Amino acid sequence: MSDTALSVEVNGINQISEAERKGRPRDLFWPWFAANVSVLAVAYGSYVLGFGLSLGQAVFVGVVGIALSNALVGVIAIAGKRGSAPTMTLTRAAFGVRGSRLPSLISWLLTVGWETSLAVVAVLATATIFDRLGAGGGTATKLLALIVIVALIAVGGALGFNLIMRAQKWITWIAGVLTVVYMVFAADEIDFGKLGDLPGGSTAAVVGALVFTMTGFGLGWVNAAADYSRYLPRSSSTGGVVWWTAFGASLAPAVLLLFGILLAGSSDTLNKSISADPVGALTTILPTWFLLPFAVVTILGLVAGAVMDVYSSGLALLNVGLKVPRWVAVCIDSTLMLIGSIYVVFFANDFLGPFQGFLITLGVPIAAWCGIFIADILLRKRDYAEAELFTPSGRYGDIRWASVLLVVVGSVVGWGLVTNTMASWLDWQGYFLGAIGGKSGDWAFANLGVIVSLAIGFVGYLVLGRGAVRSQEAADAVEGSPRTTAQPEGVN
Repeated sequence: MSDTALSVEVNGINQISEAERKGRPRDLFWPWFAANVSVLAVAYGSYVLGFGLSLGQAVFVGVVGIALSNALVGVIAIAGKRGSAPTMTLTRAAFGVRGSRLPSLISWLLTVGWETSLAVVAVLATATIFDRLGAGGGTATKLLALIVIVALIAVGGALGFNLIMRAQKWITWIAGVLTVVYMVFAADEIDFGKLGDLPGGSTAAVVGALVFTMTGFGLGWVNAAADYSRYLPRSSSTGGVVWWTAFGASLAPAVLLLFGILLAGSSDTLNKSISADPVGALTTILPTWFLLPFAVVTILGLVAGAVMDVYSSGLALLNVGLKVPRWVAVCIDSTLMLIGSIYVVFFANDFLGPFQGFLITLGVPIAAWCGIFIADILLRKRDYAEAELFTPSGRYGDIRWASVLLVVVGSVVGWGLVTNTMASWLDWQGYFLGAIGGKSGDWAFANLGVIVSLAIGFVGYLVLGRGAVRSQEAADAVEGSPRTTAQPEGVN
């Protein structure tokens, strides 16, 4: 594989050869920071306060929710350097070679949904900012923005790993600096007197907001976590992989969410504006001359996240079973993203509610998968037998029904504990909420089903999967494999 950023990455779901392994754990900071420095995190400040929390409670929920959920991303990233393959390929160890197609399909749908969502927000943000500048935010602006944004996302995903790792470093610096600047300009809107008067919420509200925050941040990235650590040398620090992934993914959204809390809690009017349209709300409190730089930071953050999504969605599609080069899979996903974006930007009357319902619905089974995969990682003492990840007759098997069953059970229970009132076609969900206050109670919109599904997958696999993992690793002992995961701890 060429190290040139502008060459197309030829690796797909195959294992990365030792000669191609490179970098240090600290390099993971750049892509994860850039993908998460999004103005959407400001809106989450308003959403968290919507649970009826005090300033202290909201800050606790924001920091802990983001840190905990991204810690899961860091743990899953360990598998990348242990197995030198993408996330959904490595999950074959827990699900079997063909059994992994189920979570791969769910992951593919979820990442295509996220990349489409980010592209749509980027287009609408561009139109909003250009309208405020007096340059027009109508159909022509939206169409041009759509073409440019989708092209940037598609090219970035198709070229692949080297471009992502290098471009995201530049995006981190540019977006990071401009974000600090717009926060300075907007800081005059903060009213600490009013923030101090915010009444405290109940325990149910705090827990609900915490789960909501975890769902909106780290749990949205778990199915892509190992895609960017798989090129690291096998000797890389395990602790470093976890730390730099989790820290990079947490820093920007934690700062932006806390800033959103301060803004939203300072003004009821601003709170409503941020909740409905964070980009539009911020344009009203920024000086006109800074709107163009604000457009740059907004679009860069959204595109950076979408590039990582489309890259991982392409890998997931290959794991579903499509036999094409990786860049072709990315082009297929980019085409779907373009079609979805055109529909939403130019034709849809209501997008946010149904789309949130779609993401939450898929988030439940992917959470069960996450619990299973994390348990599998923690149970393993040796590296993966990489070649056998591609052999149904090997130690990992064809279909491991216990893991498939855990996803099914986790999904059934989890869907009973979420509700989507803004999407009528999802009214069937929430059938267990009657036991904890009903579909309009304190817990109704906390997405508890996501966390319960994750717990079912994790605990269930610790019980049902322990013996299988021991048998798989016993094969290494018989064959005399020197590969172990006894890596040096600490941070590189």
